[in-house]
Amino acid sequence: MTYSGRVTVGGPADVHELKDLMITKVAVGPMENNAYLLRCRATDEQLLIDAANDAGTLLGMIGDDGIASVVTTHRHGDHWQALAEVVAATGARTYAGRYDAEGVPVPTDVLVDDGDVIRVGQVELTARRLVGHTPGSIALVYDDPHGHPHAFTGDCLFPGGVGNTHKDPEAFASLLHDVESKIFDVLPDETWVYPGHGNDTTLGTERPHLPEWRARGW
Repeated sequence: MTYSGRVTVGGPADVHELKDLMITKVAVGPMENNAYLLRCRATDEQLLIDAANDAGTLLGMIGDDGIASVVTTHRHGDHWQALAEVVAATGARTYAGRYDAEGVPVPTDVLVDDGDVIRVGQVELTARRLVGHTPGSIALVYDDPHGHPHAFTGDCLFPGGVGNTHKDPEAFASLLHDVESKIFDVLPDETWVYPGHGNDTTLGTERPHLPEWRARGW
């Protein structure tokens, strides 16, 4: 079946099958958060992005093979409600942005800086710090050698705009700058975007609207 990226709380996961990587997306309540399970096809090692909530659903998706690591995209509570339980069940290493880790109440094993590489098996993900939604939000970019890039953007980029900056002009300007300079300016239109909530999008779909976002201020 073709991957659509459309998932609902309580519904089935959706699987994006790439040559070297399998990406499984599931939604969990009550905030309709997305969680992403990445599996290296060569080694079967797995990595979870955002243990948001509903540990039972996440552990069921992870399965008996477990996970080597779990990355928390940012400090907001709806993105780590299941983190303690998932780590306790799997022994996974924890990753979070250096400037957000203090807001995640589960110890962070690896503090992530802009440009750091996080590996899942033989697959490399590049972390990009995006400041504005929180001080230390991170996106993860997989530059697929067999196709187009894939970007896991947490709450920093969605269909229709950047993340919530709570009507703070400085925070909005910072987030838009980082999203433009570190995502839009360096990745092609074909880049697939996996956000922290809701449906997926592509950079090509969103790029024409950047001036509109800048003008409206959110």
